[in-house]
Amino acid sequence: MNTPETEELKSLVETQYGRVLNTTTDFEEFSLHMSLKTGKNLSSSTLKRLWDYVGDSHKPRIGTLDILSQYIGHKDYASFKTWLKTSVKYNSSFFNASQLTSNELKPGMVVEIGWSPNRRLCLRYLGDSLYEVTESDNSKLLPGDRFVAGCFIKSYPLYLPYIERNGEHTASFVAGRNGGLTVINIIK
Repeated sequence: MNTPETEELKSLVETQYGRVLNTTTDFEEFSLHMSLKTGKNLSSSTLKRLWDYVGDSHKPRIGTLDILSQYIGHKDYASFKTWLKTSVKYNSSFFNASQLTSNELKPGMVVEIGWSPNRRLCLRYLGDSLYEVTESDNSKLLPGDRFVAGCFIKSYPLYLPYIERNGEHTASFVAGRNGGLTVINIIK
């Protein structure tokens, strides 16, 4: 029964430790490492429960969370949670970006998108945030493929839950994984 805060704590502990904890040996070695590093003991079974390695729905003890928070440089778990709330890394925020939203388009309009290294698509807008690929240069998407997208944001990847191809849904798809979309134009 972990919270988003404990999940982030676990992730930061693994980063600090330099290894992912996912085997019995990992937990035993980390337990010993913690004892030597901090002088405080956390049993491997306590760690396994916290990491959901063993089926257990107990709420972790504050003392356990305090020790792990200290391991990554905080006074205690309460201080860690305060830091999370104020850290720029974790704050939601508004941002300015060049973007095109589906509600700006009328059915039949054509949009061009592109991304590195040399990918380009022409898309016909069908309405209700549905697009059909009409031209594809160097992309895994093919003419006739359809997908739903609410917007295209320059410099950000385009994540699609699926592509409709020949009446079937593919796995999820990402365009511009490295560097995002570099071209977003309304053609007509």
